[in-house]
Amino acid sequence: MNDALSVAVLGAGGIIAPAIVKDLAESEEVASMRLLDIDGARAAEVAARHGAGRASAEAVDAREGLAAALEGCDVLVNSASYRVNLDAMGACLEAGCNYIDLGGLYHVTDKQLDFHGAFERAGLIAVLGIGSAPGKTNLMALAAVRRLGGSAKAVHVAAAGRDPEAPPGLSLPYALRTLIDELTLPPVVVRDGRPVEVEPLSDGGVLDYGEPIGEAQTIYTLHSEPRTFPESFGCSEASFRLSLSPALMERLRELVDASPEEVEAAQAGAQPASPKTHSVHVADATAADGRFVRVACITRPHEGWRLGGGVVSTASPAAATVRLLARGEIEARGALPPERCIDPDDMFPELERRGCEFRVEEREAVST
Repeated sequence: MNDALSVAVLGAGGIIAPAIVKDLAESEEVASMRLLDIDGARAAEVAARHGAGRASAEAVDAREGLAAALEGCDVLVNSASYRVNLDAMGACLEAGCNYIDLGGLYHVTDKQLDFHGAFERAGLIAVLGIGSAPGKTNLMALAAVRRLGGSAKAVHVAAAGRDPEAPPGLSLPYALRTLIDELTLPPVVVRDGRPVEVEPLSDGGVLDYGEPIGEAQTIYTLHSEPRTFPESFGCSEASFRLSLSPALMERLRELVDASPEEVEAAQAGAQPASPKTHSVHVADATAADGRFVRVACITRPHEGWRLGGGVVSTASPAAATVRLLARGEIEARGALPPERCIDPDDMFPELERRGCEFRVEEREAVST
């Protein structure tokens, strides 16, 4: 495109969107922002606090009137609940607008991939899941697989976050309903080349994330990476594992059987995470001959923004994707996962400028 873009942000009043807006406000590739939320007052507050005078706000229901609200916009960054992803994609097609979201778990992503032909014919790109996980994890997996020569037998990713100054009560890294879905819906893993459902909260073992988290217990959760990795990398094994702090896990387990009203009340009463959070993501790729590559990413607090690494880790890949699109560095068209339309060599420098640190570990096959 090579022009400054007009960007719409859906779900602008949520947990992640303010950081996306702040990041975009510091990007010369962005001409203006239109902040959309079902709660117009919250969107207006984010525009005033983080938009640097380049953002307007509007109350919009993602399922009604979104296409009209996107008129004149070049790209929509959808940071709202994944439940509206399909509606938002339809609105973008109607408005002639490119599309970016933060993920659709597994089954919604599966349906989003069906939009590929429509977006391709319209000359538009829909990047499906470009937050931290999915998103950054997909590109880390691609970087690992490249080091193995372009294909892998197994590709597994994992995420962990910690808040050393967590406020009392419930504080959340992202939307509570999404967290509960991840803990209650059967995870899908790929084994022997086939997607298999396992029990919610299935033990994923202990994983050493390295500094600053170290060893942590994991569980399998429903995520979109196992949906796209087999086609992208030719792998016959794939999974996503999550490590939450023991205190947060305990509170979430209490909410697993709660009513929708109770979940909504808990979300409304939740405290924001402290600006001291940090997150670690890991992508492991193993070749058929036993060679192994791990790409890890550590995101620490962003002192200049007074935002924790957990929020920045999710927001910065989406904002960086807008910049790459503006600079013409994303040439693919259609509805695609990140590993099929974004080059890690383009994305990682963008994320490093936002405080991400990447590490690579390689092991040769063990001879017998």
